[in-house]
Amino acid sequence: MSDYPHMLAPLDLGFTTLKNRVLMGSMHTGLEETKDWNRVAEFYATRARADVALMVTGGIGPNPEGSVMHGASMMTTDEDVKNHTLVTNRVHEAGGKIAMQILHAGRYAYSPDCVAPSAIKSPISLFAPKELDAAGIEKQISDIVACAERAKDAGYDGVEIMGSEGYFLNQFLVTHTNKRTDEWGGSYENRMRLPIEVVRRTREAVGTDFIIIYRLSMIDLVPNGSTHDEVVQLARAIEKAGATIINTGIGWHEARIPTIATSVPRAAFAWVTKKLMGKVGIPIITSNRINTPQVAEEILADGCADMVSMARPMLADPEFVSKAMAGKSDQIAPCIACNQACLDHTFNGKISTCLVNPRACYETELKIEKTDRPKSIAIVGAGPAGLSTAITAAERGHNVTVFDRASEIGGQLNLAKQVAGKEEFWGFVDWYRAMVTELGVTVKLNTEVSANDLDGFDEVVIATGVVPRDPKIPGQNGGNVVSYIDVLNGKAKVGNRVAVIGAGGIGFDVSEHLVHDGDSTTLNLPEWMREWGVTDPAEHRSGLAPEGPQPHAPARQVTMLQRKPSKVGKGLGKTTGWIHRASLTMKEVKMIAGVNYEKIDQTGLHISFGEARENPTLLEVDTIVLCAGQLSDRSLADALEAKGRSCHVIGGADVAAELDAKRAINQGTRLAASL
Repeated sequence: MSDYPHMLAPLDLGFTTLKNRVLMGSMHTGLEETKDWNRVAEFYATRARADVALMVTGGIGPNPEGSVMHGASMMTTDEDVKNHTLVTNRVHEAGGKIAMQILHAGRYAYSPDCVAPSAIKSPISLFAPKELDAAGIEKQISDIVACAERAKDAGYDGVEIMGSEGYFLNQFLVTHTNKRTDEWGGSYENRMRLPIEVVRRTREAVGTDFIIIYRLSMIDLVPNGSTHDEVVQLARAIEKAGATIINTGIGWHEARIPTIATSVPRAAFAWVTKKLMGKVGIPIITSNRINTPQVAEEILADGCADMVSMARPMLADPEFVSKAMAGKSDQIAPCIACNQACLDHTFNGKISTCLVNPRACYETELKIEKTDRPKSIAIVGAGPAGLSTAITAAERGHNVTVFDRASEIGGQLNLAKQVAGKEEFWGFVDWYRAMVTELGVTVKLNTEVSANDLDGFDEVVIATGVVPRDPKIPGQNGGNVVSYIDVLNGKAKVGNRVAVIGAGGIGFDVSEHLVHDGDSTTLNLPEWMREWGVTDPAEHRSGLAPEGPQPHAPARQVTMLQRKPSKVGKGLGKTTGWIHRASLTMKEVKMIAGVNYEKIDQTGLHISFGEARENPTLLEVDTIVLCAGQLSDRSLADALEAKGRSCHVIGGADVAAELDAKRAINQGTRLAASL
């Protein structure tokens, strides 16, 4: 019997059957915009071969004004149909099903031609939209319907009509963005007229044997959003209009509540979907922070939904479903919801990929192929760079030995996993442990390696990581000064008043660690909801608690400092930096930029400001934590080069900046693919 009977059960849609209950949700990867349709096809086919029941493409625009930005992929011409046919044919050859998401961005479009129900600029957009007149609304409906017809002509099994996350159709639903007084505004019956009309006319155009998924915002998390009763009313109307499935949308993009970052509890919003179960007669999909088969199974067994949507987990491991079917769940590369290579890339105009799996979206370029000349490879360092090299090299058939002076694998990941809100890193290290065991990698821990110890290997990879940078502050050797390493591994005693020197990623992690006491709210959904001000939309419109966020009192008084005069946290991830800043602000962490560290004594930390070293100030603190950056640990690489032995230097040993695991893992994987 399967470990996941609910997740792996088929779903009968009447005219077609899905092989299991897993949807690969839509993601903006940027692949369609490359115009390399073979690359797009291989991305989806790779997942189809691994038994995902149904996939949804990235958002495809129905017209120029509705596209997310200039140059974004659209489905408006016969040439578009021809290109997409390559994708659908490849997916069908792989035994999969695929739907095309029709995404009209409305006021979220990065274009001066964007349109919306009312001329209200989004706080996350550059341009104020043009208010549509009646003829303009009719054009948008016709263009969306025509887009669906072309999707069917291209061989898609269905379409997903994007009606959530604050995009165009969602904008008509709520008074937050719809100030109209005609038949498309005012009463809720008028405001929901547009999505209903779009679904009804789409069904008329595509016929009965075609999947129509409607992505419905079930909790808006913005002021003046929908109530639960309105959500139910819309869902029933969408079903009547001809939708096959309703998918869950959570929060608008402008909402100031995190919904998919790693600090959000797993399955944090499945309860929202469950509230709709039994109130419509078509299948319902739930989404957001579902990243293991166990979580998916529990959601389905608990009656929260009929299907689960997992988008980024399919970047982390395209074989998610097939490994679950084969009883190999421990070998599923985990989505840690870091956003660093997926959403951050998307919003920076780059091709998306995955920190855990650099092959995601690069399937045609980064190929892992068996070698016909196995080598003996030594890798010094069992952090993410070294372990990714080891796994990839072993997959190719090389004989790999990993050395590390520590007592366990994982490197700096073992520090990260101690931080409240980064519990996913425990599973990341567990996965590395499972993979080196599965692939027969020899791991030698508690081992200090010299250059002479590596003579017998064909290839040597140095992944020795970093050492803390010495900030050279007078008095830093006193008993009230500790390293971030000792703080995170629990070896340092930290007082109630703390100064954190350095406001990069580690400075933020250490500060987060220090202000928490007891269980992390990431592991306690009711407490997390209270902390961020989330409540039941049946009780309060839009799911926003009227009292607002209610964080716990901070465990310590923390002041975070940096030498740079720029905004503290400016270098953090584009889609997660605001979360870290907001979280620490709620915990009353002071953030000070543009400081000089004059000296440390028993009274605390003495600082001044600016080049002129003005305004000398004493921070009366009990403990000073040094997070002043890192330097590459190249000592072994230098010793090898001194004796004329070539080696490959990767990860932090190569570049120490901000402990970039994304770069380190990508570097190690690509190196191993080339050896």
